[in-house]
Amino acid sequence: MAKQLWKPGNMLYPLPAVMVSVGDKNGNKNILTVAWTGTICTNPAMVYISVRPERYSYEMIRQTNEFVINLTTEKLIRATDYCGVRSGRDVDKWKEMHLTPEIATTLSYAPMIAESPVNIECQVTEIKELGSHHMFLAKVTAVHADEAYLNEKNRFELNKTGLIAYSHGEYLSLGKQLGTFGYSVRKKSKSPAGSSKKKAAHPSKNAKKKPKVKNDLLRMKTEERKSSGHPYQNRNLSLLFLNAEPFISSVKSAPAILLYLRSGSHGTYVLLLRDARY
Repeated sequence: MAKQLWKPGNMLYPLPAVMVSVGDKNGNKNILTVAWTGTICTNPAMVYISVRPERYSYEMIRQTNEFVINLTTEKLIRATDYCGVRSGRDVDKWKEMHLTPEIATTLSYAPMIAESPVNIECQVTEIKELGSHHMFLAKVTAVHADEAYLNEKNRFELNKTGLIAYSHGEYLSLGKQLGTFGYSVRKKSKSPAGSSKKKAAHPSKNAKKKPKVKNDLLRMKTEERKSSGHPYQNRNLSLLFLNAEPFISSVKSAPAILLYLRSGSHGTYVLLLRDARY
C-alpha cells in the first residue's frame, strides 16, 4: 500500500456535526454549528467544543459559561449547514431555519433546540486558548431525549433518529450496523467433541420441527449422550450468524467510513454512507 507523506493537518474524521445553542445576559440567542466536539470524560460526564474567538457566539459562551449541544439529524441537515456558514450578527438563524428555542432546566441563558432529538446542557469549567480555536471544557448538567425513540423496553434507540456526521467537508448519513460493542471477543459455544447430527431417515408428523431463526440467532440443541458414570445431559448451543458481506461504496473513489456510536452503556459500529453534498 503506497502512502503519501503530508504536513500536519486535521484528518481525524468522521466527526459529529452538532448545533450549539447559546445565549447572553441581554436575552440574545444564537446557534453555531460545531464539528470540533466530543466526549472527554465519562464520570463526571464531560464534553468539549472548540470555537474560533472571532465567532459571534464565542463571547456569549465566554460571558455565561453555558451552551447546549443539540444532536443533528437528516431532517436538520439544511439547518446544520446554514448555522455553520451564516453569522448571527447578520441573520436570525432561529427564524430563518424555523427552529424553536426551549428553556433549559439547569442553565440560565443558553436555550435548547426543540427540533433536536437529544439536547445536552453544558456548564463550562475551563477554557484553553490553543491557537486558532479556544477549547471550552464543560460538565454535562442535563440530557434531554425525545420520547418518540423509546422502545417497548423503555430503551432510547439513538441510532433510529437519523443522525448525521461530518467528514472532510461532507455530511454523511449512518449506514448498516456492523457489530456491537465487545462482539469481537464474545465467546461462542462449541459442539461437544465427537457429537454429530442425526439424519432423519423417515420424516413424520411427530418429527421435531426445525429450529427457527430469530434476530440472527440460531439456537440448536445437541443430541443427548451418556458419559460414563454421568447422567444424560442436554447441552444448548447458540451460534451467531452475522451478515458480514463486504461493503462496496456506490460513489467512485469514496471509501466507506467506520464509526463507533455509543448510547449509554450500549455501543454500535456503523458504516457512513456518502450522501449528496448539501
